[in-house]
Amino acid sequence: MAQVEQPLFGLGLQGKSPKVTAGSLVNAYYEFQQEPDGTRVAIYGTPGLTLFVDQGDTPWRGLHPFPSNSLLYGVHRGTFYSINNAGVVSSLGTIGTTTGRVDINDDGTYIVVVDGDEIYTYDTSTPATPIAAVADADRPTSPNTCIVQAGRVLTDENDTGQFKGSSAYAPGTWDALDFATAESKPDKLIRILNQRGTVVLMGSYTTEFWSNTGGAGFPYSKIIGADSETGLAARWSTGPILGTYAFLAQNREGQVFVGILNGYQIDRISNFELDHIINGYASVSDATGIGYVIGGHPMYQLNFPTEGKSWLYDATTKYWSEVRYGATGRHRGELAVDFINETVVADYENGKLYRIDADTYTDNDEPIHTILRGRHIASKKNNVRLSRLELGIESGIGTVTGQGVEPVASLRVSKDGGHSYGASTYAKMGAVGEYRKRCVWRRLGVGRDIIPEVTITDPVKRVITEATLTIDEVGP
Repeated sequence: MAQVEQPLFGLGLQGKSPKVTAGSLVNAYYEFQQEPDGTRVAIYGTPGLTLFVDQGDTPWRGLHPFPSNSLLYGVHRGTFYSINNAGVVSSLGTIGTTTGRVDINDDGTYIVVVDGDEIYTYDTSTPATPIAAVADADRPTSPNTCIVQAGRVLTDENDTGQFKGSSAYAPGTWDALDFATAESKPDKLIRILNQRGTVVLMGSYTTEFWSNTGGAGFPYSKIIGADSETGLAARWSTGPILGTYAFLAQNREGQVFVGILNGYQIDRISNFELDHIINGYASVSDATGIGYVIGGHPMYQLNFPTEGKSWLYDATTKYWSEVRYGATGRHRGELAVDFINETVVADYENGKLYRIDADTYTDNDEPIHTILRGRHIASKKNNVRLSRLELGIESGIGTVTGQGVEPVASLRVSKDGGHSYGASTYAKMGAVGEYRKRCVWRRLGVGRDIIPEVTITDPVKRVITEATLTIDEVGP
């Protein structure tokens, strides 16, 4: 017999064929230690969600934190609200629409909201005055997205390549001549972004970069030679990460992939396997993206509502994993903001807001399914017997009462290279204080090409450090 210690759960992602790689992580992420002590590589379960605010039916349409007064602002149905750190929700007036996403920004004093129909402002220095639509006749027509750059509100102009700007620090004042048009291709403007002081104009198949020259009039000029032949596949797929934005990109050849703005470049961050998966989805135009940090790891989450899938990119390891709610559903997070040093996410289906909590091991009391599907264990000539598998875990982490008092991990094994899996068997992870508990499975059978899959659903901490296999070849 041969005892083999190996990183059983590798960096592969099953896409085109399980024969190439069957590996995947669900509700988990990797962390590589700079100076290995107990282990060089660890797998951590993604954090859970705790309820912060429940606004009833229908999801929040937009959220925006305002650190100056420690309030979170948002739109739910047709009402504009403020939310304090205790979760107290206060109405601040209404806007003219009740459905669809809104974009929210601020200039340090005014909160600006665009809803695809009008532009609205709220003066935080006079909090008793409700939000109101801009009355200036030269205001943008049906803006969908907005940024604030050098005190000016910039928005896209309805169904054109134009963008317009307000007067500096006066979001209610607009001039008919303060506009410009994306020029490189006849491409409608889908989203406007502010990347480190550069205005980014994203169309369906092109992206342009503009700068504030500081001149008189409308002080924006296109940065010559900085055009990209890559566009935005879904308006709300942009998510902040590493001081820039990741998004679902598309090219003129009809392919979609995940890109990130890097100066005047758009770098691909999706791999071939993920590209294969998402290009097979029935619809990607409704994709949404959010950014947040988990344990020091900058993360970008990409949701596909039609498909019911969510993917998570870790900018530290550059690895993709899947995030789910329950056994199969997409993750609940649709919007995400940093609010008083915590990440608050909005539910895609209802009016609930959650805090992401590293010490919570459920999603608002729903079990989190952490799934680790391993590498191929195979011999080119003979069958392989897997007689023992020990999972290196942080043991002794059971709950005091309820589910998880005696936490277990379940194991399924594929003996045909990942095409099908057998019944689940279970190993204990250790009740509270059982720090010497070993998570072990024995007599797992014989196959030509074996792949293990471990699942943890009990509401306990998930830390996996290694897998030790005992295998031998048993003949053809």
